[in-house]
Amino acid sequence: MAKALVFLATGFEEIETVTVVDVLRRANINVTVAGLTSAVTEGKHEMKIIPDKSIDEVSVEEFDAIIVPGGNPGYKNLRKDPRVIAMVKKAAASNKILAAICAGPTVLSDSGVLEGKECTIYPGMEKELEAGGGKPNQEMVVVDGNIVTSRGPATALPFALKLAELLAGKQVAEVVSKKTIANILRW
Repeated sequence: MAKALVFLATGFEEIETVTVVDVLRRANINVTVAGLTSAVTEGKHEMKIIPDKSIDEVSVEEFDAIIVPGGNPGYKNLRKDPRVIAMVKKAAASNKILAAICAGPTVLSDSGVLEGKECTIYPGMEKELEAGGGKPNQEMVVVDGNIVTSRGPATALPFALKLAELLAGKQVAEVVSKKTIANILRW
């Protein structure tokens, strides 16, 4: 069973965080939500989540993917935390999947893992990618090697389904998609 780590910081974007965790768990991926602390963490829109663990209780080696949600000030809290930057660098060195959505790709940029990679970010923040050597792309979800990026809250479901595909296979992702999206489209 694949394992994914989702970072959680005060001010996280709820749709991006919860959608990713939900879809990956539906795909039978073991997801750990790691907060900057083990305390209840409040999102941008006042949703409160209890992390599964503190970031200090996890190790990159345990996971196949590291996922960075956006949200303001959530992404700012993640990018200024040296533990997060160190974990992203370590994951990149081990060629693990590094995924980020909305403003979350700034964390990847700050970590120096975007050099020469096609990537995307929240509209208007493209210079943040260029500063880290990334090549901005306007697609909803961009995959370049082990880097997966997405634009923002409206792209959370396609982003999560792409991660499910990469971690559990295309067939599993299609089943999850049919059980979620297809039922909605019939309304």
